[in-house]
Order: sequence, then C-alpha cells, then structure tokens
Amino acid sequence: MTRIETEVEANATPLSLLDELVLTLLNEESGYFRQIPGWTLNCAVVGAALAELSFLYRVDTDMDSLILLDTKKTGDPCLDPVLAEIAMEPGQYNARYWIERLAPKAESIVDMTLDRLVDLRILQHHEGDFWSLAHGAWMSGFHTSSEVGTAVEFVKTRISKAIYHNEIPGPRDVVIVCLIDTCDVLRYIFELNEEAEERVEQIRKMDLIGRSIADAVSENIAVSLFQRTSLTRAIPRLKLRKVMRSKHLRRGNVPALMAELHEEYGPVFELRAPFQERMIILAGPETNHWVHRHGRMQLRARDYLEDFEKVYGGVGLLPALDGADHFRYRKSIQPGYARGRLEAQLDMVFSKARENLATWNVGEAGIAVTMCRNLVNSELSPLTIGIDSQDIADDMHKFKERALKTHLAKTLPKFMLRTPSMRRRAKLIDEVVERVLRVHTPAQRAGCPRDLADELLNMHASDRQFLPQSNLRFVLSAPLIASMYVGDQLSFIVYAMLSQPEFHEKIREEADALFADGDPDRETLTGPAIDITRRFIMECLRMYPIVPMSVRNVMNQCVVEGYELPEGARIIIAQTATHYMSDHFPDPFTFDIDRYDAPRKEHIGSAYAPYGLGTHTCLGIRWTELQLAINLLMMVHYYELEIAPKRYRLKISPFPSMSPNKKLKIRVVEQRRELPV
Repeated sequence: MTRIETEVEANATPLSLLDELVLTLLNEESGYFRQIPGWTLNCAVVGAALAELSFLYRVDTDMDSLILLDTKKTGDPCLDPVLAEIAMEPGQYNARYWIERLAPKAESIVDMTLDRLVDLRILQHHEGDFWSLAHGAWMSGFHTSSEVGTAVEFVKTRISKAIYHNEIPGPRDVVIVCLIDTCDVLRYIFELNEEAEERVEQIRKMDLIGRSIADAVSENIAVSLFQRTSLTRAIPRLKLRKVMRSKHLRRGNVPALMAELHEEYGPVFELRAPFQERMIILAGPETNHWVHRHGRMQLRARDYLEDFEKVYGGVGLLPALDGADHFRYRKSIQPGYARGRLEAQLDMVFSKARENLATWNVGEAGIAVTMCRNLVNSELSPLTIGIDSQDIADDMHKFKERALKTHLAKTLPKFMLRTPSMRRRAKLIDEVVERVLRVHTPAQRAGCPRDLADELLNMHASDRQFLPQSNLRFVLSAPLIASMYVGDQLSFIVYAMLSQPEFHEKIREEADALFADGDPDRETLTGPAIDITRRFIMECLRMYPIVPMSVRNVMNQCVVEGYELPEGARIIIAQTATHYMSDHFPDPFTFDIDRYDAPRKEHIGSAYAPYGLGTHTCLGIRWTELQLAINLLMMVHYYELEIAPKRYRLKISPFPSMSPNKKLKIRVVEQRRELPV
C-alpha cells in the first residue's frame, strides 16, 4: 500500500510512520494521547522511528539484531538524531536495546511530530497543550469513509479493512497495528470480538520488521512495569520556622520564597503546618516540565476545588474538571476568550475605558487595586457577558476573595462567608445571571457580535447535563472574577511603571504616538509600535504573577525527580518559582525587559509560567495581554499619575492570590488630554 499523501499549500507531503502513529494514538475527546503510560508511549514512538528507518533502508532489523545499512541523513529531524546515535555505537545490538536506550529522548520526537502535523494543518494546537483535528485536514482527502470525525480516521479505515475484511495490509499498516496493540489501545479504537482478535494476531505475524519492533517494545514495557519504587528518595521536610523567617514571605513574594526553598531543599519537598494536611511542593524547571507534560495523567484538580464549587451551587465547573470533559469544555468556550473577539471590538474597549477614566479626578488618590479592577471590569463585563456590572463589581470581588480565603486557602473559618454582608453579596450572583439572561434573548442579540455568554448558553441548551442550570451562577459571573485577577495584575504593572521613571517615559512616548492620529487598529496593536510596553508587561508578569501556585491531588501514584508522590497526596505546584531562578532569569531581582528580546528570549519554555502549566493553563492569555496593554497605554496617554504615598515600598498580599496591598494608592496629578466623549 502506498503512503497516504495530503495536499498542503499545493505541495504533496507524505506522512511518516511517526506521523501516522501519533495521529492514531491521539484521542480527540481528551485532546491528548490515549491513556498510555509515559514509558509505554516512549517505547512505541522509538519503535516507530526505527521501523521508518528500516523502510528508508537505513537500518535492517530482525528478531535478534538491528543492522546499520546507510548513515546518509533522511532530512527528517525526528529520524536523523536516532540514526546518528546508532551510527556512533561501535557494537551491534538488537531493537530492544535501542528502544530502551532511546526511549528517554522520545518526548522531543513527539514534540517535533506534533509541531510538524500542526505546520501541515492536519492538527490544531490549543492552549494547555491540547490538539485536535484542524479544519484544513477535512479538505485533505484523508477521510474516505462515511465515518469521519476523528484524527485517526484516515489510518483507521485502512486498518479496519485489514481486520474485518481480511484485506492484506501493507507493511506500514502492520507496524501500526503491532504498535498500538502492544500499547493496549487497539481495543479502544475498534470493537474487537474474538474473531477480530485472532485476525489481529495474524496481522502481527505478517511482517518481520513489525513483529520484531513490537516484541522489543513489549519487552521494554514489561521491564518498566516491574520497576521497584523502593529506590525513590525520601522527600525532604521543610521546617516551618525556615519559612517564617524568610524576608520574601514577609514581603508576600511567594515565587521568590519558593525559589529560595528550592535552592536549599531541591525540586520536591513537603510542609506539615499545624492543623493542616501534609502538602508536597513541586518547584523548579524539571517539575514544571513534568507537570506540563505528564500532570494530566497523574494529578487532579477536583479534590481541591470541590468545596469551592458548592459556594456557587455548581458541580463540574471548568476549574475542577479534568480529562476529556475538561478539554470538551475548553473547546466549547475557547472562542469566547479568543484575542480576535477583543480585536474585533476595539471601539467598545476604547469607549468603555474612556468612560471609566472620565471618573478619575485630578488631585485625588484611590486604592490602586480598586481603580484597576473597576477599569478592567468596565470593559470585560460588556464584552463577555453583555452587561454593565460596575454597580456590583466591588461587592462581587469582595465575595470572591472571602470565598477563596474560606474554602480554598482556608486562612479564614467557613462561617466568615455567612456573615450578613457576605449573604447580601452572595445574592448578587443571581442578579448577574438575571441581567445576562435578560439581554441574551434571540431578539436582544440580533446583530450583536457573539460573546462568551452566547457560547455558554448555547452549550447549556445543547447539553443540559454537561452544563446544567445550577452551574450558570458560576460561569456567567466568571468575567467579574476575571476582572479581579486582571485588575490586580494591572495594578502591579502600574506600580512598576510609576516607580521606574525611565520606563514610565518610554511607555508614555509609545502611548502618545499610538493615539496621535486617532485610535489604533488591531495591526498596530500587534506590531512594533508597542514593543516596549509589551516587554514591560511580560517582565511584570514574571516578577509579580498574580497566581504563583496551583494545587492538585495525586490521582495515580507517580515518581517525580526521584521522589514518590503517593496517591491522594495534596500537591502545591509552585510553577513561578523559576521566575526567580538565576539559571533561567539571570539577576532575577533586576527589572529587565530585554529578557524577552532576541537573542535572549528567556521566556521560551516552561520556566516562564505566569498563566499556569499544562491542561489548566489560562484560556484567555492573548486576550489578557492585549487588554493589559491597552489599559496601561490609555492611562498614561490621558493622565499624569504618581504613587501615593511617594515613598511607598511595595508590599504584596499573597492570599488568596497575589495583589498589591490596599495601602498602595494612585494619585491623579494632571489630566494630560481631554477625554473624547
């Protein structure tokens, strides 16, 4: 059977065996590979690479040995490093040896294969390292049967004919069958009865290469399953007094504190505070990488957030979901968080921002956090849920903060959420829902651009079990919660700018040039016109990330950096500890926007994680970056501002999330330009 080819940008690009294996193992319901242990997946990927090299006549393999035939490069970045390593070995070994030796390098092969499939417009990459079949793939000619809708269909059709219709498979299909059967996922792709299973066994024996590779993979998998966990190291126990004496804790700088502890205790350590359950802390680049790539298989968010869900009367809210349900939810509402939605309504953003800025009075000083939250919410509520919520935003923020402190951080007793003032504020959640529903009838939405509330209500209408009415209280009030976080981040950014006059001047110059001829368009806002502002914000996100940690529970016992994480353990992922590690950000306490420019680009990789890691990475990253930039630029364009008091030294409130404490104020010194009506 000839290779499958797809037309991409008028060029026929053949898919390699690695491409086909990755597509076959991808589960579009979960947006990631089927539930295959990491070592098993690594062995299968290396097996596919060796099989591809044999088809290209670079190696030959049988049951006993793997022989190098030709050292000439293939031009494939996934295969050439494998070929080079085989060529450097003076001895001759079997396939099992090479699979075991190369398996640790399989992650880079998978990454390159996924990137290639995205470049070919076969797969689409989503935030959080999810993948699904791209729209362009529907035009590629892969899907020849009536049963379409999965990324494996083009291979599945061929394999199904071999299994159910006794057609003779080509050698490439034999290898695919051997590998996915060895990984024990063939039965999840096909419904295999006894007769089909016998046919699979026949197919496995049809090709010597496929059989030898599959057997070698199987042997390596079996060895891994019986590895003893007794070789793991004891997790270092953190002394509480060590934490309490830290200057970073006194200042509320959680990332710097975690970086300091990492330096002394390593990437995994535990804390046992009085009256608190045992907490295991992961900090450092290695654990960040592990969480980003493997956390979805081992960690769960639901246990930690279950109690918080009850505050809003919901079950199965997005922050607490994992697996396929989590990916389905994200895909459904992703358009509502897309930067393109914000760019398409820039006129509204500018208008709403000016309305709020017009309430600022020269000579007055306001609490920075409150001013920034209100500014952000004045835009976010109309853009995402179609309502004005300025009259209740402050109360909603106070309720959310109290709920987080009582039910997540647990720094306050739960009865503190049932005080008369909090009960009154809790009722405002229903007020938000009523306002949103009132303006989201078909008649009211006619001619209006689609927003996040439209996506949520459509999901509720199409599947009331997946998004029940009981969850609407949380999901429709979520933008007000988001405005709290984005507003707090903006207040950090404003402080950093006002406390560094050299940056203040440069940002003001960009702002004045940007608005010199009217409001900028989307192209201008993504180009070099705001380069300094963009990099300035990135550095603020590094030094002052509003969500410095995330909490999970271990759902499957696992080993991280030589330490065993027991099932059920509470895990704190200090993903932003790396922000203060000099190996990744030299001189980390120095504010340096050149970190993000070529050739340094220190933010590339999992060491820069202001928006989280893995499957729960923030959905609105690109929206938030643009909204922060617009607000900062408009503030300095229209007003001369200063910190109040002038000698204020930043202190951070670390719980329930990082924010400047309420003593930081912003004084409006002068109105530089008149605000257009």
